[in-house]
Amino acid sequence: MYACRSVCLLLVCLSFVPGAGAFAAPACVAQSGEQRAVLLELYTSEGCNSCPPADRRLSQFKSQAAYAGRVVPLAFHVDYWDRLGWVDRFASPLHTRRQQVMADLARSRLVYTPQFLRNGRDWRSGGSPLDGLGETRPGAVIALELGPASGGHLSVGGEVRVAAAIAVVEVWLALYENNLESQVRAGENAGKTLRHDYVVRRLIGPLTPDKEGRLSLRQDIAFDAGWKRVDLGVAAFVQDKSSGEILQALQRPACSA
Repeated sequence: MYACRSVCLLLVCLSFVPGAGAFAAPACVAQSGEQRAVLLELYTSEGCNSCPPADRRLSQFKSQAAYAGRVVPLAFHVDYWDRLGWVDRFASPLHTRRQQVMADLARSRLVYTPQFLRNGRDWRSGGSPLDGLGETRPGAVIALELGPASGGHLSVGGEVRVAAAIAVVEVWLALYENNLESQVRAGENAGKTLRHDYVVRRLIGPLTPDKEGRLSLRQDIAFDAGWKRVDLGVAAFVQDKSSGEILQALQRPACSA
């Protein structure tokens, strides 16, 4: 009975991934699970002297296998510290805007750095991001299919399916990079070497599923100068548009050519 159930689940997963039957060798794919993953967003800045410990905390997820597939970490560098002595090269006004929008959706006035959001809500615990969540059912299913990160671009495919009972959602894609380092020469962190992982380099969205709750993921992401393709990855997440709640998230490192 157990073996039959495992085979059936595998067939369901394979049938969901676009073109899965055509792969003759292991492909660069990922499939969300039966539990809701945790999207852990960190809003941070190189100009903030209380941010490096939070950056290091996020980086720890690279080496903690127990969280693989369960926690999707992303670092959004904001730009409102840039005017105070050090311009963060990873900062974007889009990240600042997202932080404010998420606070508004949560009916919160809390916008600060470093700030963690756990599935769309302010999270200030020193424990595990999985604490207290139990086995929450996902509101969506995500499949990612990545082409080789080569030739100055990365192709992203796959599909999102949203539960029919959910009214309005939006889908986001984030291209992130690991193993980044900065020598800070001004501001509150002057003289420090800062290291970062899961840094959002490109945020794409919102993308809208069709009336059946399906969305085909088709993006071709061109690299900016200096991006290290071996350290790139993609995260996809589905968000309730009215509340900001994250219904499912999935992450996959890019494959080399």
